[in-house]
Amino acid sequence: MTTRSLSLALALAASALAYSPAFAEPLKVVASFSILGDMVKRIGGDDVAVTTLVGPNGDAHVFEPTPRDAKALGEAKVLVENGLNFEGWMPRLVKTSDFSGEAVIASTGVKPRELTPEEQALEEAEEAHEHAGEKTAEAAHENDHGHDHGSVDPHAWQSLTNGAIYARNITDGLAKADPAHASDYRKRGEAYIAEIKALDGKIRAEIDTVPEDQRLIVTSHDAFGYFGQAYHVRFLAPQGVSTEAEASAQDVAKIIDQIRAQKIRAVFVENISDTRLIDQISRETGAKVGGALFSDALSPAGGPASTYLDMFRNNADEIVKALKTS
Repeated sequence: MTTRSLSLALALAASALAYSPAFAEPLKVVASFSILGDMVKRIGGDDVAVTTLVGPNGDAHVFEPTPRDAKALGEAKVLVENGLNFEGWMPRLVKTSDFSGEAVIASTGVKPRELTPEEQALEEAEEAHEHAGEKTAEAAHENDHGHDHGSVDPHAWQSLTNGAIYARNITDGLAKADPAHASDYRKRGEAYIAEIKALDGKIRAEIDTVPEDQRLIVTSHDAFGYFGQAYHVRFLAPQGVSTEAEASAQDVAKIIDQIRAQKIRAVFVENISDTRLIDQISRETGAKVGGALFSDALSPAGGPASTYLDMFRNNADEIVKALKTS
């Protein structure tokens, strides 16, 4: 073979490799918050490059997107968001970024948990309290960042049964956006769903060791409704499903009275919440503050809840430990 022929052959081989799925650029994916970001990484593996908008210990309820976030979304091929009105800021960000890729609503197919009348009343009271000091309707509108969840609880990932649905939707979305790696996404997705289902069974067995009438927990905001529904644990919270508005003095007093009446011995603070509210409740009731629960965000790498599955392990362990010693 002549030098010219060899050079041509090498050039053709290099060109073929450049278009080979094995050498393709990773699929750019934007996930709205850390729990979804972890799911995408588990299912996407090395075939995806994930940008997470609201990172570890971040609060999506009060998140404000930046120009850098708009740029990342504009360059992405896939957007993965929770839905259920959780990311009230997302429509504006999508419009600003000119995103035109595949949009995956992770909660599609989940049976939404309707807020109880008491929870809805708490949400409305907090909103009224939040805007009480605002002199004009314009000021109230400026502070309304789109975090109104309506009558539906958006924290559907707090059930592992729902987590499997999330994983399925993410798998399908990645496969649709990147057919060349569809079989790899589906293989990893099935393995991940199997892990989720196995952990679900383990946690049910763990919580079943505590009598159901003793499964009463106080947390700082109402993010564990799906967990409670799935594993028969009752959660009380002075804040509603959003952390954006502060709990009123009346709501806090009501929780304190309930803790005293029912002799609840352990309360929990969440990783995204200000600890002062739970500290006040603890001081006034003598209830012990348990370990941190992770609700809307994961811990940083190396922490106790740096993945979705580790978050569930941590929360279940902390809850069971508190219930058995209370």
